[in-house]
Amino acid sequence: MIEILVIGIGSGSPVHLTEEARLAMNQVDVFLVADKGPSRSDLATIRRELCAAVIDHDRYRFVEVPDPARDRTSDDYDGAVQDWHAARVATYADILAADLPAGGTVGFLVWGDPAFYDSTIRIAAELSGDVRVIPGISSLQLLAAAHRIVLNQIGQPIHITTGRRLLAEYTPDLGDVLVMLDGDLACEDLVPLHPDLQIFWGAQLGLPAQALAAGRLAEVIGDIRATREALRGEHGWVLDTYLLRQP
Repeated sequence: MIEILVIGIGSGSPVHLTEEARLAMNQVDVFLVADKGPSRSDLATIRRELCAAVIDHDRYRFVEVPDPARDRTSDDYDGAVQDWHAARVATYADILAADLPAGGTVGFLVWGDPAFYDSTIRIAAELSGDVRVIPGISSLQLLAAAHRIVLNQIGQPIHITTGRRLLAEYTPDLGDVLVMLDGDLACEDLVPLHPDLQIFWGAQLGLPAQALAAGRLAEVIGDIRATREALRGEHGWVLDTYLLRQP
């Protein structure tokens, strides 16, 4: 029997790892890591360094798996994502059959917390094995801590969405809005309609390269774009999130 551990690792820093996650990592025989190409090799390196820092034996191993291509041109977004997930499941199933034929424990190390806009739990559920999920510190929590803010105003709601859906959904009645997966900074298009809207933004949260910005969206969006490009140029990737708040 194969046991599958989906482990939230927060920012990838050992100090942000929960004790439950550390114990779970010490049980893993094989870590499966999606290989997203040389531009994102840092992401695999951070995972390897985290394991070296917290695992107290050398019996585990890493298998880097070339990530299947995702169709980003399709008008059927949900269908394209489901096809991508199915291709991942098939790839991982082949590797588990070859690497753990007699059973064992496989681990997936997930940035932040696996509950927020991440496909790993869905993919793990399609594999043959017992699935256990270990929560991690999310980027939303790190964002709030870095800016020393509460994510909602008194008695008000929080709305969590993605950059792809932001413009269609946004209204001040939503309360504070947390936005994830916004590679194009769609929030800039809200400036003409909501000129006083505030933003609390953070990238590479919890890592040495952490960058923050806060203020009126209209005034700081240019600096945020420039910082994102600088981070991408230096590291090959950017992981960021932000909170939008009416004053």
